[in-house]
Amino acid sequence: MTAGRAVLSTAPRGRKHRERQKVVSRRRNTSSKARLKACCVPSSEFDMPRKGTVERREPIADPVYNNTVVQKMINCLMYKGKQSVAQRIVYDALDVIGKKSNDDPIKVFKKALENVKPALEVKSRRVGGANYQVPVEVNRNRQTSLSLRWIIGYARSRGEKSMVERLSAELLDAANNRGGAIKKRDDTHRMAEANKAFAHYRW
Repeated sequence: MTAGRAVLSTAPRGRKHRERQKVVSRRRNTSSKARLKACCVPSSEFDMPRKGTVERREPIADPVYNNTVVQKMINCLMYKGKQSVAQRIVYDALDVIGKKSNDDPIKVFKKALENVKPALEVKSRRVGGANYQVPVEVNRNRQTSLSLRWIIGYARSRGEKSMVERLSAELLDAANNRGGAIKKRDDTHRMAEANKAFAHYRW
């Protein structure tokens, strides 16, 4: 045997060792079962239906204006879970709108959303090896989400210094049928109109 080098024993393990291993494995199994019983809840609470639709969850109204659409805008504007920052931007933008328009800011906000909402959009459908842009009607919930997304997206690309100024300017432009969000709506309608020959491919 060489000095300083460990040699592994090839002798068979004894009965005591095997019994000790059984006890250890039994303890592990019982502890894991206990943990599962402690942390698990009945599966019926979290089961997703295999058929049918899942009930749509509406966001809670915002604390200042008590309006669910304002809360949706805050959620859509929010980055990395910083809700307080998004709230400050939206509320300051609405204050600026109220000062500039001398009108109720929620009224201007709702008018801007109604102006931006698209009635039609195109969806790609594959028929016979070819892709067709098929015009379809936009449902009410998607209209709201698209209008919020477009307003926030085009507000971020504006040239004003702060996000409060950009968002308030984009909302005022949308209320007056101007701005990038209105152009996006018109482009969407124009695309649907150009592809109305494929409307019979709707599903």
